[in-house]
Amino acid sequence: MLKGAVLAVALGLPLAGSANSLAGDYLAARQATYLGDYKAAAEYYGKSILFDPSNGDLLERAVLASMSVGDFERAVSFANRMTEQGMASQIAYMAQMAGYGAAENYSDILKQISDNKGVGPLVDGLAKAWAELGQGDMSAALVQFDVVAKSDGLGAFAAYHKALALASVGDFEGAEAIFDSNAMGAMQMTRRAVMARAEILSQLNRDAEAITLIDDAFGPDIDPGLGELRAALETGGILPFSHVRSARDGLAEVFYTLAGALSNEQNDDFTLMYVRVAEYLRPDHVDALLLTAELLDKMGQYDLAVQAFKKVPRDVPTYYAAELGRAGALRQDGKVDAAVEVLTQLAETHGNLAVVQSTLGDVMRQLERYDEAVQAYTAAIGTYDMPDQAQWFLYYARGIANERLSNWDASEADFRKALELNPEQPQVLNYLGYSLVEKQEKLDEALAMIERAVAAQPDQGYIVDSLGWALFRMGRYDEAVGHMEHAAELMAVDPVVNDHLGDVYWAVGRKLEARFQWRRALSFVAFDQMTQEADPERIRRKLEVGLDQVLSEEGAPSLNVATESDGN
Repeated sequence: MLKGAVLAVALGLPLAGSANSLAGDYLAARQATYLGDYKAAAEYYGKSILFDPSNGDLLERAVLASMSVGDFERAVSFANRMTEQGMASQIAYMAQMAGYGAAENYSDILKQISDNKGVGPLVDGLAKAWAELGQGDMSAALVQFDVVAKSDGLGAFAAYHKALALASVGDFEGAEAIFDSNAMGAMQMTRRAVMARAEILSQLNRDAEAITLIDDAFGPDIDPGLGELRAALETGGILPFSHVRSARDGLAEVFYTLAGALSNEQNDDFTLMYVRVAEYLRPDHVDALLLTAELLDKMGQYDLAVQAFKKVPRDVPTYYAAELGRAGALRQDGKVDAAVEVLTQLAETHGNLAVVQSTLGDVMRQLERYDEAVQAYTAAIGTYDMPDQAQWFLYYARGIANERLSNWDASEADFRKALELNPEQPQVLNYLGYSLVEKQEKLDEALAMIERAVAAQPDQGYIVDSLGWALFRMGRYDEAVGHMEHAAELMAVDPVVNDHLGDVYWAVGRKLEARFQWRRALSFVAFDQMTQEADPERIRRKLEVGLDQVLSEEGAPSLNVATESDGN
């Protein structure tokens, strides 16, 4: 609980184990909630309740925080206190429904809903249907699914869950009839729905149709989970229906379905609650585990995200995605060495996946471990059986790593291969063109490349800078001015752009303005985390003696500086 301790110190509050107060714990809990620190919030709200056990606001906040960290034992306990004291709360009712579902206590779910202590129309309607099925009354369940379908906007959800319910009890003909009716609308083309329907078709000995379904929905470039399913279908065996095996699984699917819908509404707190319930009801729901982890990562809760990603079993096809996510969360949390270790181990077990090797390459390149980056990108390229446009980025990234290693011939070959695969890609055009300008090679071709990059992305400051710099390096100083000024407008605090603009001003005789831009560049160098091209010592030397003298000292060609001058 380091975060909680730091928070208490920051607020001037007593640490755990000392004399606490309601006000102190409450303020700490509120601040933790504001910061999105669910773990600390759950702890401090729990402590606050010790001082005021009948405070409905505190109890509800404690339920919410406990659910957010996946602690349903505490969440249900707090929720029960609320209802025992006659307090109404949808969040508390959600926790109680989760508790009933985990215990497979379907009669209490039905009673809860009949007493108007539910979560909302869609959850209550679908939960009631699954609870009826859990009590063995399939007829009542089907009637309830049909009741939900009659509500405006809920028909697709009802049809999807009715099909899953039929499949869960072995009525695959009935389930497929619902899928075939298109009553689910766009929902039936989601990854999870396609996989469920493929299993249903397999049960009906219609494997060829299932394969076509997958191909039509996702094309040839499918993830390992879909690939494994497709390969199993090709063997001709009957696949088990695994998406919903019981009423408890069905109830978990209700909350997961709602979490998926909420994830598009930019309300991460509520989405997290729903998916946490799904995960609690069905701990092996891999899609729920991944969504939980991704939400926590997005919300900056990296410790919790790492824990969630680690719950994904090694033997599932999406394990690689969880490990990539875990590595990303570790990096965001500043644990770079741990992230590299995760990616290195993943490359050993899943090195046949391009995304694994390319992610490792990206991290190594960002850490300036360019030799290892080249190795990873080469391995990623090797995972393709034939050239593919998707490989352009791998060649481009490897080209950058080779360029940093001063392997220019290999670097240029990589950039040109990237352009062969994606001819007008502006990043590649810019990087190769800029590099050629810096090397004073093939200048006409380089300038044409950069001009095409600017035409494609005219508001990208670093590309406009390349055009101005290319013209400068070619001695076309007057033409360079406007482009460099525009680049400085687009990237006002970039040290490289300001340094370049200073050089251009110097070349056309605007020396006071040149020195002003060099001073600006120097002021921004300390904040620059992206590049080392703006050398502070070189900039200081230019301020002392001017660009001409610096070039002379470096043995570089002199400028054809304009004769006009506005002063020294």
